[in-house]
Amino acid sequence: MTQDMEESADTFGDINLTLGMLNMEDNMSKEDIYSHLTSVIQNTDILDDAIVQRLIYYASKDMRDTNILRETRMLAGEVLVSLAAHDFNSVMYEVQSNFRILELPNEFIVLALAELATSYVSQSIPFMMMTLLTMQTMLRLAEEERMKGVFCIALEKFSKAIYKYVNHWRDFPYPRLDANRLSDKIFMLFRYIMEKWAPITSPVQTLAIVKAHGPTVSLLLHREDLCEYALDQVPWLLNQYKDKEIDFHVTQSLKQILTAVVLYDAALPKGLRKTIFINLLHQVCRVSEPPVKENEIEASSCFLILAHSNPADLMEFFDEQLRNNNETFRTGILTLLRSAINAEEPKLRDYITSIERTVKVVMGDLSIKVRNSTLLLIQTMCEKCYIEAREGWPLIDYIFSQFAMSDKNLEKPMKPNSHEDEKGEKSVRELSLEVLKTLDPLVIGMPQVLWPRILTFVVPAEYTGTLDYLFNIIRSLIMAEERKKNNAQESTALVISTGAVKLPSPQQLLARLLVISMLASLGKLCGAGAIGLLKILPEIIHPKLVDLWKTRLPELLQPLEGKNTSIVLWETMLLQLLKESLWKISDIAWTIQLSRDFNQQMNSYSNTSLEKKFLWKALGTTLASCQDIDFVSSQIKEFLIAPNQLGDQRQGITSILGYCAENHLDTVLKVLKTFQDREKFFMNRCKGIFSGKKSLTKTDVMVIYGAVALHAPKGQLLTRLDQDIVSQVLFLYGQCSQVLGMSVMNKDMDLQMSFTRSITEIGIAVQDAEDQGFKFSYKEVLLGYMLDFIRDEPLDSLASPVRWKALIAIRYLSKLKPQLSLNDHLNILEETIRRLLPLPPLEKLKDEGETDKDKEHIHFLYERSMDALGRLLRTMMWDNVKAEDCQEMFNLLRMWLVSQKDWERERAFQITTQVLTNDVEAPEHFKIGSLLGLLAPHFCDTLPTIRQAAASSTIGLFCIKGIHPEVERLQDLQEGLQCDDVQVQIKISSKIAKIVSKLIPNEEILMFLEETLDGLETLNPTCTKACGIWMVAALKEQGAALEEQLLEILNMIYYHMPVLRQKEESFQFMLEAISQIASFHMDAVVANLLQKPLPFDRDTKTLWKALAENTASSGKLLRALTDKLENELEDDVAGLEAISVACAMYEVVSAGTPVTSLYPEVFTLLLKLVSCTLGQKMPTSTFSRRRRVMPQGERQQTADPCRLSITTLKCVQAQAMKEGLAKESDEGDNLWTLLSSPSTHHVGVCALARSMALWQHGVILDIMEQLFASLTSSSENYRITGTAFFSELMKEPILWKHGNLREVLILMDQSAWDSNAILRQMAIRGLGNTTSGAPHKVKKHKQIILESIIRGLYHLARTEVVCESLKALKKILELLTDRDVSFYFKEIVLQTRTFFEDEQDDVRLTAIFLFENLASLTGRRWKIFFAEEIKKSMISFLLHLWDPNPKIGTAKRNQEILWILHTHSFTFFSSNWEMIRSAAVKLTDAIVLNLTNQYVQLLDKEQLTTRLQALRQDPCISVQRAAEAALQTLLRRCREISILL
Repeated sequence: MTQDMEESADTFGDINLTLGMLNMEDNMSKEDIYSHLTSVIQNTDILDDAIVQRLIYYASKDMRDTNILRETRMLAGEVLVSLAAHDFNSVMYEVQSNFRILELPNEFIVLALAELATSYVSQSIPFMMMTLLTMQTMLRLAEEERMKGVFCIALEKFSKAIYKYVNHWRDFPYPRLDANRLSDKIFMLFRYIMEKWAPITSPVQTLAIVKAHGPTVSLLLHREDLCEYALDQVPWLLNQYKDKEIDFHVTQSLKQILTAVVLYDAALPKGLRKTIFINLLHQVCRVSEPPVKENEIEASSCFLILAHSNPADLMEFFDEQLRNNNETFRTGILTLLRSAINAEEPKLRDYITSIERTVKVVMGDLSIKVRNSTLLLIQTMCEKCYIEAREGWPLIDYIFSQFAMSDKNLEKPMKPNSHEDEKGEKSVRELSLEVLKTLDPLVIGMPQVLWPRILTFVVPAEYTGTLDYLFNIIRSLIMAEERKKNNAQESTALVISTGAVKLPSPQQLLARLLVISMLASLGKLCGAGAIGLLKILPEIIHPKLVDLWKTRLPELLQPLEGKNTSIVLWETMLLQLLKESLWKISDIAWTIQLSRDFNQQMNSYSNTSLEKKFLWKALGTTLASCQDIDFVSSQIKEFLIAPNQLGDQRQGITSILGYCAENHLDTVLKVLKTFQDREKFFMNRCKGIFSGKKSLTKTDVMVIYGAVALHAPKGQLLTRLDQDIVSQVLFLYGQCSQVLGMSVMNKDMDLQMSFTRSITEIGIAVQDAEDQGFKFSYKEVLLGYMLDFIRDEPLDSLASPVRWKALIAIRYLSKLKPQLSLNDHLNILEETIRRLLPLPPLEKLKDEGETDKDKEHIHFLYERSMDALGRLLRTMMWDNVKAEDCQEMFNLLRMWLVSQKDWERERAFQITTQVLTNDVEAPEHFKIGSLLGLLAPHFCDTLPTIRQAAASSTIGLFCIKGIHPEVERLQDLQEGLQCDDVQVQIKISSKIAKIVSKLIPNEEILMFLEETLDGLETLNPTCTKACGIWMVAALKEQGAALEEQLLEILNMIYYHMPVLRQKEESFQFMLEAISQIASFHMDAVVANLLQKPLPFDRDTKTLWKALAENTASSGKLLRALTDKLENELEDDVAGLEAISVACAMYEVVSAGTPVTSLYPEVFTLLLKLVSCTLGQKMPTSTFSRRRRVMPQGERQQTADPCRLSITTLKCVQAQAMKEGLAKESDEGDNLWTLLSSPSTHHVGVCALARSMALWQHGVILDIMEQLFASLTSSSENYRITGTAFFSELMKEPILWKHGNLREVLILMDQSAWDSNAILRQMAIRGLGNTTSGAPHKVKKHKQIILESIIRGLYHLARTEVVCESLKALKKILELLTDRDVSFYFKEIVLQTRTFFEDEQDDVRLTAIFLFENLASLTGRRWKIFFAEEIKKSMISFLLHLWDPNPKIGTAKRNQEILWILHTHSFTFFSSNWEMIRSAAVKLTDAIVLNLTNQYVQLLDKEQLTTRLQALRQDPCISVQRAAEAALQTLLRRCREISILL
């Protein structure tokens, strides 16, 4: 409610705003304002009174304002009238106040009054008298045309309002008023207008008067005193039929008047009635120009009113006009009659006979329009029961006669420019059928009209087109009669005399209905109708048929339920019904008459029609059932002598004699032989057996013999076949193939076709005889003829059906005994295949046809020929009991299935589909693997037909083996192969492959794979892809069961590899296949690949990479290789197999295979392999015997085992670094060079050990565990490798914490005494590195370690051992105290001094470093000894301060040793020898220069300065200079210290 109030408020606000705009002087916008107001007022239920009053004011004001546009004033008037719905009295008051007596009003005031009278009749009537009185005073004042027109409009509206009140005054809410007073005023106004204005008016004014005329006269007719005057005004109205612009309004007013006449039962004068009839008829039937549709409808309505009021006069008028032979009038009157009957006017039903007689008047009219109108009228009369028994039959006959006439006219050659005639005849024919379609034979009176005369239309050929509806009518009548018989004792519905009508005989009905029944096989309604009639007409046909047909006809109808049946099957069933019926009747005379009736109907059908072909067979069947041999013989002779009576003489006589032979073989052969012998004199090669254009030829007789053999009783055929049939056919063919008695190659296609047909039918007949002991002696001869026919056909065209028919003949002949050999089968098939498949593409063949019909014929021959070839191959293959023979025969198609020409492949696949589908029974042990591999790739062929055929054939293959895959699902997928999108094809092919692959027999997988590998080499790209998909799918589904065939499969794949490498996509599929096999049999695949010669060729490398790139199996692959390498290195000896494994590992890891899980094992094994192959040379094995495509420049190379092993180790380390398991070596790429040389191998191993990632201590611990055995290996190289590796790990505390390095330490100590210098060196290094990793172990085992290392100092032959010992001692001594080394101190010092002068820089440097450490371990026990040793080494120390190796010079600057030298140098300042004094000062200068700042601070600077200054006064110049230099050095160092501080 709140929402309604809000909407009302919005509306009032909108109106107030609009009113404000109306108050403005802008007249231009008022038109839009009034349009808007009209909509608002009409859609608003309640308006405020103040608003209404303001709106009335503005609307009235603007409506009368002559300065405003007329359109705006009109809209203002509309608003004013709309406001009457809210306040009628105020509006009426406003209008009436401006409608004054004797004062010409504004035209819009008058219009407003008129609209108020129309829209508000009830409220206006009380004001009507005042309005009419005022208006009466104004008419004489109107002079302008517009004002007169306005008054006419007002008169029209007022008359309508008063007319409504007169007829419905009881519905008005106030007491009855005196309507006569109102009509008096209307009468005066109308009389004034008719007398003063009507005679001299303009067309516009006339239209206004016409519009007012009807309502006004209609109102006046209710007054008896004014009725005559009113009717006297009608002629004026009729006289206004002049202009089609006004005619409609004239007719409309006339209709109003006629309606009032009926309503008030006024009598129309006869003269006026006829005038009205004529005028109205002219409105309906305009001759010069077509009537306006609205006017025509109104005029028709007027006739309906007249039919109600004056039916007799109207029918009399119609009859009179129809006899004038005017097409337009006849058409119009027939249409009017139809409308009147449709209106179901009760009074008109009394004139049915008159209407029927009226229709008969025009039945002879040949006008298309009249005929159509007549048919439509008859249709309506039938629907509305306007047909009577006495006069009705001619109308029914007219329907059929019109159909027949139109059909006949349309069959005639049309004259030029007769398109309209043709169109008209078609319309008549279609309308005739429509009338019959809608005809209800059971409406009242219709059965008496129709039965039984309707039967006369069944047999005549000209009514064939009506049979659909005719049969329905007859069936309805008979079934209705049957129902009445069941409900009453006696029926009279159909007991009507036929009069002069001649009904068809029972034989005629049976003959006609049987022939028409044949059309049921085509789905035609008339065929089903005919068989339906037979079902209910047995008593009419023959009383003996009632029981038989009651049983047989329902069975006969079963195949027709819901669908079309096979033509051959339906024909056979009908002929069987005919046989049984004739046997049941068993009346020779009746049968003879039926055969004559069949013969009489020959001209009723075209020679190519299905009905005609059946008619011949039915006639032959009837003769076969006839027991009168003489009659049969006479009929056969008559047909042989005059075959033209049958239409197509060859087809007709062949069918008749063939079917007749079913019961009269002896008679037929006898008459035929007698006829042939009698006419022998007239025979010639090309013409007939006797002269005359329409006579039989020898070729015809050949065909007859074939048909006789085909239909002959099987028990009698074989005994007479050779002598009486085949020999005659061959004789006739030989006669036709001779010219002047000499045989020539015959190119007569008709002769070849006839001969082939005859032989085919003979072959079928012998096969149907099913006599296993019978051997057909002419088989080889006839096969030779057929093959010759095929060979003679050109390979560039297909205009002849000879090939097709010969293939059919060969198929039937091949089944007969004696059995052909395999070679014979192969020769026949090869010959037929190569004479058909290489034909040009179908479109090119069709281009040879000149017309569309020729092209269709070539297409037809093409399809039939391919079908025949497929059937032949299917027959020969599956009739064989040996699977191998079947395979041999199918192999003839192989080259065509992979042809580069699309059309050849398409044909081959079409044939393959025929061979492999439709419930084939194959011999036992028939193999499908190879065929499946051949067919499956073509799921993605270029043509959709090939794709479909490949799918169908594949499904068929499994059905042949008794394996039934998901057929429905496969067929659904197969439909998708119609799509041209390659990706869709691939997807569908993959899905089918997954379903089907698991069903391939295991023992046939090898054949399947071999075929697919061949396909990968030879097929186009899309087929190649499908090929690969199928191969991989098969391996995926069945790979687990292929262990026994694995070696063969792999060898087969290797064989194809070199060629497949040239095709990238094919090669990838091959690699995927290897990967798939490996996923099931990894060890076997690995073992097989490892047999490849080293170094691996490109193909082998690719295979390894492919296996590695398969993420599903790459881990298994690396595991298998690791296990294999471990087995090969079990004895610490590397053979060729181990190198192969390493090379394989390289390919696998380089492909990105993760090594995390196997890294410790792989690393250890590869390091072991490097160690075991160090320095070895090993020749590769011989090449494999598989085919190899070697790229230009590729040669066999000699393998370096160590290099190959190191390459693999390098690759593994690189991958380990990527995975965070190792780090970059400090040696960089030089690492691998060091590893590969026996002299630097241990250095490389150490560098490799240093590259281990300590944060992966778990990995390193696993490596240590794996490598521990190397320390005790029988291989010296491996011991060196292990010792070197561990020597680096000994310095890592975390490894000591988690690893078992105690045992390693013990073994290191033992190795330090080994005779191998490198092993000894690495052991000593490990002992030295222990100081970093486990210093507590060093202290614990210091004695053992020191003894082992000190012993190394005596290995003078290998300085690297000495150097390593010195380095180790230096590290160890840094951990020990003077007491720890007291026992070994002297030995160490003495041995170290010996290396100060060693040639090797490393030795000298290490010895000096060690000596520095020893200086800190002198203790009190060895201090004097060590000082003496220093003195002994003084010269060496001093000299090596300037050693060419700067590292050694730096090392000589050992602070403690320098300090000792400094304290001992003072004593030489006071030497008696000036050279000694000079040298001592220089030594002091050097010592001060090389001391560190720390030691400089410890100097006794005062004493040193005093002594040096004293020496500056030395008598020796050299001493003075040395003292000066030393003093300057001291001062400079002191300044440096002060600056630092």
